[in-house]
Amino acid sequence: MKTDQTPRPAGRGFRPSMSELHTWVGLLLGWVLYAMFLTGTVSYFKDELSQWMRPEMPHRAAVPDRAEAAQRIADELAAIAPGTAQWSLRLPDARTNSVYAFWRVPSAGPGQRAFDEANFDPATGGKVTARDTQGGDFFYRFHFQFHYMPVVWGRWLAGAAAMFMLMAIISGVITHKKIFVDFFTFRWGKGQRSWLDAHNALSVFGLPFHAMITYTGLVTLMAMYMPWGEQAAFREPAERRAYTAELSVFIQPGKPDGVPAPLASVAEMVRQAGERWGHDNVGRVTATHPGDTAARVAVARGEAGRVSMSPQYMEFDGATGRLLQIREGVGAAAETRGVLYALHLGRFSDTVTRWLYFLVSAMGTAMVGTGLVMWTVKRRQKLPDPERPHMGFRAVERLNIASIAGLSVAMTAFLWSNRLLPETLAARADWEIHTFFIVWALTLVHAVLRPAGRAWVEQLWAAAALLALLPVLNAVMTPRPLWHSLAAGDAVFVGMDLMCWALAALHGVLAMRTARHRATLRPAARPARPAVAGGVLREG
Repeated sequence: MKTDQTPRPAGRGFRPSMSELHTWVGLLLGWVLYAMFLTGTVSYFKDELSQWMRPEMPHRAAVPDRAEAAQRIADELAAIAPGTAQWSLRLPDARTNSVYAFWRVPSAGPGQRAFDEANFDPATGGKVTARDTQGGDFFYRFHFQFHYMPVVWGRWLAGAAAMFMLMAIISGVITHKKIFVDFFTFRWGKGQRSWLDAHNALSVFGLPFHAMITYTGLVTLMAMYMPWGEQAAFREPAERRAYTAELSVFIQPGKPDGVPAPLASVAEMVRQAGERWGHDNVGRVTATHPGDTAARVAVARGEAGRVSMSPQYMEFDGATGRLLQIREGVGAAAETRGVLYALHLGRFSDTVTRWLYFLVSAMGTAMVGTGLVMWTVKRRQKLPDPERPHMGFRAVERLNIASIAGLSVAMTAFLWSNRLLPETLAARADWEIHTFFIVWALTLVHAVLRPAGRAWVEQLWAAAALLALLPVLNAVMTPRPLWHSLAAGDAVFVGMDLMCWALAALHGVLAMRTARHRATLRPAARPARPAVAGGVLREG
């Protein structure tokens, strides 16, 4: 009997398969991931950025009394939002000079906003008279839900990108056999090798953080991504209310009694909470059906120094001010989710820890950016004619330029628009955001129209110039130049100017190195001509 001795083709192997998976999951949503990482990095200082974007709000060396501020704003909300079923306000702290509040809009019809929002001055209780802006909250919201699309769609896109990132991290660890050894190796000016060394070093240094921030990002929206367990386990209204209470401090409004009753002293409720948790550690006040005998008020514990976002609050009868319950514990599953949520947001951190979050997150941004660039550097060498790449390669290359260098230009243009747009402009906050996207789109047009190398250099220099001149613009357009901020001890405005110059220097260095690399590129060596020796054709 004759057997087939033809050898079967060998499989690709596990590690090469992981390498290909790492490459493609990193590329397909890499541009989205880069934008998420960079805006998320900036969001660790969103409160300070919001202060800088409202220069009319005065610098305060001391935090206003939280109890008195809560009472002033509660009185103001009673005047501007009568009949609302719920309002909530964040109390002032050392990082904020205004109080953000939102409230349900009574009888909001289909297609109308269910909530309204505003910032309030804690010293007067009135609405902030500063320029209309979303401040740092724009970058924070863009980080996980983007813009110009339904919020749910944006969050699903962010979830898909985070899942791709998690796959890239796992496959990257499997792919690189010597990843920890390579961390200590960096070779400047070696083209593809240099990009790979940078990518490895940035990946390994922050690997625990990158894995944590990606996984916890998925956990923060787990109820939306995987709702089936919740739907199966909690069917009755009472069960769902108990489930919501485990996850959120926002007590849901029930049915009003229909009997008018003024809200009891909110200041006294905040003081009681301060006596229990510390007067500097009261974070939020939420009221349901204010002005009705069914009113309830929840005063929540602050986030500082507490590595969990699980709700801790004191609930009061809104009409009488009587303490109804103290909630300081949740189930094990809810507490686990609360810890993971807190690790992602980093709001528990002090200034030093927040800077560590910022720096390691910036390394994650650079990790994604170097990976995108490395894809083009590696494949350019394999093209039949590197000077005339095919359409797919050109598309990736141009998207890299606009997504990396162009995003820096667009984010800085957003800050410029805050100073340049007229303060009386209708929908001014929206126009700041429109400016961001218009400039970002123009960087893509520029990348398409210019040679790739020149586009990189020009956009990096544009970002460097805009960042370097932003403190000058601030000095011209506001009464808070650097010398004034130094004299007043205003750390936010001083820090913003110094950070702009540091980032300008970084972009300038990148622009110079990119230009130098272009200038030293050598044409690819031509294949050697065949030579005849001893009547035998051989390669010379």
